[in-house]
Amino acid sequence: MKQETVYGIRPVVEALRSGRRKVFEVIDAVGDEEVANAAGASGVSVKRASRQRVEELARGGVHQGVAARVEPYPYSGLEEILSIPDPLVLVLDGVTDPRNLGAVLRAADGAGASGVVIPRDRAVGVTAAAVKASAGASEHVLVARVTNLRRAVDTMKEAGLWIYAAEAGGTPYTELDLAGAVALVLGSEGRGVRRLVREGCDGTVSIPMLGGVESLNVSVASAVLLYEARRRRGWP
Repeated sequence: MKQETVYGIRPVVEALRSGRRKVFEVIDAVGDEEVANAAGASGVSVKRASRQRVEELARGGVHQGVAARVEPYPYSGLEEILSIPDPLVLVLDGVTDPRNLGAVLRAADGAGASGVVIPRDRAVGVTAAAVKASAGASEHVLVARVTNLRRAVDTMKEAGLWIYAAEAGGTPYTELDLAGAVALVLGSEGRGVRRLVREGCDGTVSIPMLGGVESLNVSVASAVLLYEARRRRGWP
């Protein structure tokens, strides 16, 4: 069976706790108690190894002395995400930095998003670096990887969602009704949302900028919009 590696204390612990993918083995060079307890609760063996061995598995990533061999990331289908009542969906168009994707997944988990949709091509997937940047939130968020993002947008519209593309000059987010079934589309920092994808949306949304720069990092923008949508729905 094909295997991947996740590294870092929090990613390994969350992989063990979530149960979404099989953890074959934990490799620990530091004797972390939380990792040992999570592995014990999941019935997974912990192998003590040198820090150099963990370094090799992490391939230069910040591993904190802990890594795990796991199944490949379990992507979800778009239908699974849309089956959640009043879905709140985040769509990423062309995000290529795994650290940005990881930070977005962390925000999506924190805001209780129904799921995140990413394209299969010309975009990063949920790699070990993305898992580490998400602090393990990736193990709790539904992520759909689709072949055609515009077609996915059309499918979401047919399912009754309102789709808004984040774009400078769009309607300020405070003026939009984000309380119902909504998908928010954010693009890469350099290119933004592609024209074909934007044309499939119901409108655009913006975050007013009061300083000298024109935009926020995609993960920060995602957090602002997701938490506003969550606030409109009431807490929690």
